[in-house]
Amino acid sequence: MERGIIHIYTGDGKGKTTASVGLAVRARSRGLRVLFVQFMKEFHGGETSLLEKLSIDVIRFDKVLSPFFHPNADRAEVRRETLSALEELKSRLGEFDLAVLDEFNCLLHEKLLTEDEALDFLRQKPEALELVLTGRGAPQSLVDFADHVIEVHEIKRATDARCKAREGIEY
Repeated sequence: MERGIIHIYTGDGKGKTTASVGLAVRARSRGLRVLFVQFMKEFHGGETSLLEKLSIDVIRFDKVLSPFFHPNADRAEVRRETLSALEELKSRLGEFDLAVLDEFNCLLHEKLLTEDEALDFLRQKPEALELVLTGRGAPQSLVDFADHVIEVHEIKRATDARCKAREGIEY
């Protein structure tokens, strides 16, 4: 690809990570070099195990904890881990054709990353890199900067009324 674009998958509905996994699989099936990065997700396995079997590189930044699920975590330390993760990614993104940064938008929503820091990071992406950012709460500044934005809107949720979250479906 001559020029990669920036995609944002945001909104309150489910399916943002699932859509990005689908795009990663499609890209890999066409011979593209793919990186799938997870922030704020501690569990291993699931879709990332399958992605690795498909020769998709996976990086999990386990120390970038969700303040929602870890209210006692030292926010300053988690912020340092976030900035360190982005520095590591800057040095690696040129190796790939597509990179998915799962829950990137949440880093801003949780104030672990400022909008200026995020935009600076995005401005430095390799020109040919296709970049996907997922997560709720993408700020307007990122939406304006991105080339392609999808908002997933939830109308009704079965897990609220009739059933618990199910492995393989909701997670």
